[in-house]
Amino acid sequence: MHAVIMTGGKQYRVTEGDVLAVEKLDLEPGRKAHFDRVLLIEDGETVLVGAPVLDNAMVLGLVLENFKDEKVLVFKKKRRKQYRRTRGHRQQLTKVRITRITMDRTRITADDLAEEKLAPVEKPAPAPKPKAVAPAPVAEKPAKAAAKAKPAKKPAAKPKAEKKPATTKKTK
Repeated sequence: MHAVIMTGGKQYRVTEGDVLAVEKLDLEPGRKAHFDRVLLIEDGETVLVGAPVLDNAMVLGLVLENFKDEKVLVFKKKRRKQYRRTRGHRQQLTKVRITRITMDRTRITADDLAEEKLAPVEKPAPAPKPKAVAPAPVAEKPAKAAAKAKPAKKPAAKPKAEKKPATTKKTK
């Protein structure tokens, strides 16, 4: 059996046991999610299509985690105008496992709606930060007993002689 549900402005084809990432739902991990905007249900021999949604159909799911999607870069440019902008965006998503698809809401029991406790997800421990190592003390340089003799300055260069203006021959 599979269904087509609508959430977050998008449509998803789901079956029981599927894990999907949808637009962020305001639910903590371990809570039940109810998707009542069911557009289609197909169970092998019958197909129910809503106009636009099926009135009594419902899909139940279990929220596994809330997370951020990968970064999407948005680059804007106007040629020859020296205008460029780069922005990044990470969409907030919720991971949901589909637990039940039903054509009749009246068949849903209190057990189906009861909250489940998820085992805490073990996150890898962060690597320990390296300890700051103090720089070694700088040893003072011993004073030089005899200062090196500085080489004598070279004599200043002689000024160049002025050039005489070129004379032109006078023709008779």
